[in-house]
Amino acid sequence: MENDLDKTTTFFRFEDLRVYHKALDYIDWVYHKVSAFSENGSSSLSKRYYDSAQSIALHIAEGSARNKSQFIYYLKMAKSSVRECVVHTSLAEKQHFINETEQEESRHQLMEMTKMLGALIGSLQRSAGITDSDDD
Repeated sequence: MENDLDKTTTFFRFEDLRVYHKALDYIDWVYHKVSAFSENGSSSLSKRYYDSAQSIALHIAEGSARNKSQFIYYLKMAKSSVRECVVHTSLAEKQHFINETEQEESRHQLMEMTKMLGALIGSLQRSAGITDSDDD
């Protein structure tokens, strides 16, 4: 009898999404950057930045267990968390916690995720017959 754990897909649907893995990579990137913030006296910015980064992946995971319209809602919440990270990135660069190259790297990752989220939202809307143009 074949072991169910040997299947090519995961038990949790969201783990099959590339955008989820991009979000995990971004959380890791943010974690390494904000660990230095606390040493420089900005623990509140580092906590908010890290929480916003985590929220991207958490919204994707939570929404994946819902119906299509609810999943779309959670994906839009993930996009909101992406925008929060844009603000945190700008603040971190403005306060010299990250340099211009790191800011560009962060913004590139965030733009990539927002495009991926938008494409997933669009795909879900088309398959569900939903017409909503509330995208960035």
